[in-house]
Order: sequence, then structure tokens, then C-alpha cells
Amino acid sequence: MAVVYLGLGANLGDREANLRAALARLAAAGAHVVAVSSLYRSDAVVPPGEPPGPEYFNAAAAVETDLAPRELLALAKRVERDLGRRPDAPRWSPRPIDMDLLLYADGRVVDAPDLAVPHPLMHERAFVLLPLAEVAPGVVHPRLRRRVRELASAVDPAGVERVRGPDWASDDGLVGGTDS
Repeated sequence: MAVVYLGLGANLGDREANLRAALARLAAAGAHVVAVSSLYRSDAVVPPGEPPGPEYFNAAAAVETDLAPRELLALAKRVERDLGRRPDAPRWSPRPIDMDLLLYADGRVVDAPDLAVPHPLMHERAFVLLPLAEVAPGVVHPRLRRRVRELASAVDPAGVERVRGPDWASDDGLVGGTDS
């Protein structure tokens, strides 16, 4: 079993319910959710010159799985489709759910055209690092050789706000909170 850290986001519909539904579907497919972060609100990332999109809710989750990286990616994409994400939608368009494979606890690196682990932009994004630092503070980014908590403390948190503790996901009995 590997521990994988996922980034989750939603900016359409009932954002919190969408995030819970994604975690529930992962768990139902055998990816055991062991920890979740607090829930954060963040500004949408949009291309330069575009109007702002709807605000996101973001979180991070630690998941234990025996799925290979590509299998986990396929599961995440299937969950996204099942929850209403259009795979043909333009990049950065609003979405009911977005899931990214961020890091493997064992330092695994994947370089493929359709999958990059660690996530290539995670170290630049406060909406990823602040929640991730709650569930994986001591995990080392295998390329940057820095702990997640260090990366989180170095990123500008402007536009990102904690709105609820990790209890948002335990409402349905999915997880019991954070384990660090």
C-alpha cells in the first residue's frame, strides 16, 4: 500500500458536497482516505486577461491505495466525470470537482505525458500547499528536496482562506480528521 496525497478543488455547485462525494467514491473504489485537511476558499486561476471565475473550495487528502499511479489517475478521472466534470471543457474553466495526484509519501516520481508526480506546479500554489501542509507537513518533495511545510511557509497565501476545519469531511464518517 502506498500513501498518496491528493489535491481536491471545486468551484461549481455545492462545492463542499462535491468534495465529500469525490472522497466517498474514492473510498468505495478501495482508496482508503486516512486524513483530510481543512477546507480552504481560494480565487480561481484564470488565464491572464480573463474575468475571475467562481471561487474554489480546496482541500488535500492522504489516501492509502495499492493502485498504480496510472490506475489511481484513471479512478480520479472517472470520479470527476461521474460528478459532472466535462473532460472536453477548456482548461481553467469552472468545474464541480478537480482532483490532482500531488505526491507519493515514498518519494515516487512519475514523468509521463499524461501524468507528472509530484505535481509540477504544486510548489507555486498556496491553495495546494496550505491544505497539503496539514496532512503531509514532513513529506519531502522528491525534486525540490524540501518538506511540504517549508514549501507552504514560502508561498504567498494571498487569496486563500481557511473556512472550516477537517471536520467538513467527517460529517459523513469518511475520515476522522488529520494524521500527520
